[in-house]
Amino acid sequence: MKKKFIHSYIGFIICIILLVVIPSESVFAASNGFQVSGTTLYDGNGKEFVMRGVNYPHAWFPSEYKTAIPAIANKGFNCIRIVVSNGQKWSKTNYNELQELISICKQNRLVAILEVHDITGADDTYSLEQAVNYWIEMKSLLQQNENYVIVNIANEWYGTWDDGTSWKNGYIFAIRKLREAGINNTFIVDCAGWGQYPQVIFDHGSSVLQADVKNNTMFSIHMYEYAGGNSDIVKNNMNQVLNKNLCLTIGEFGGYHSNGDVDEDEIMRSGRAKNVGWIAWSWKGNSSDLNYLDLSYDWNGNTLTQFGNRVIYGTDGVQETSNICSIFFQQ
Repeated sequence: MKKKFIHSYIGFIICIILLVVIPSESVFAASNGFQVSGTTLYDGNGKEFVMRGVNYPHAWFPSEYKTAIPAIANKGFNCIRIVVSNGQKWSKTNYNELQELISICKQNRLVAILEVHDITGADDTYSLEQAVNYWIEMKSLLQQNENYVIVNIANEWYGTWDDGTSWKNGYIFAIRKLREAGINNTFIVDCAGWGQYPQVIFDHGSSVLQADVKNNTMFSIHMYEYAGGNSDIVKNNMNQVLNKNLCLTIGEFGGYHSNGDVDEDEIMRSGRAKNVGWIAWSWKGNSSDLNYLDLSYDWNGNTLTQFGNRVIYGTDGVQETSNICSIFFQQ
């Protein structure tokens, strides 16, 4: 009896150990689509996915996607953040157009991160709701592509730098409405201050996440001169979000911006060290006063800018750190 008891006890301990040490990806192995857990984003196979992407301004250059998207994939990026329009400021990206964009991303093994750009910098809830309504209109398309599409609800909604209460309440409303409509994709929420005031995530990010019945929301900082101006700022902003056990990506960054330098080296270095995703702004198409943000001089990527070469071929860049999402290898 004593020997049998010891064997049973050992078996029990082994089971407990296995539960603790088996990678958490196994928890999500049967899930459909991306899923946030703590500071980590998992794909539909339960594998960690760390974004190494670039922004593509489709709403302003809608005829270039057949050239640009394959070119972006050929450089080794694993995701693409696509500017779309709900029709408030630019020509609406309609259902068929969005379907085509998702299809070509899938063909090129790029995770599509879709964002409504029309309400950039707006503070009113009405504008945010118009973005929400656009996603609800595209619901069936999003539902069909939970393994391949992440929804960045609204680009840089809430331009004001303040205590963040209005930002929090706006996104709680938005997320609840989207979930009630049956959209289960992972959501990305940009911080306030045109994406450069991450204090709202530090203070209110947990409340926004808790409002999501799917517990499937992550957060984005746009690191330009204010949120990414030097090494200390970059590391502090990343650490404060991660220390809240929230999932983070750097949804936009450049090497310089209107009012100062950006420490892109630290963004990429810390992104690698902390498994934080990043998405450079942008492939091509910036206005003449901001064209230093272009990664490529042409849509097909034949000639890269200094910034483009840094992001793609430099230390901690795409060629060193980008891994294609495992969902594209399951067929």
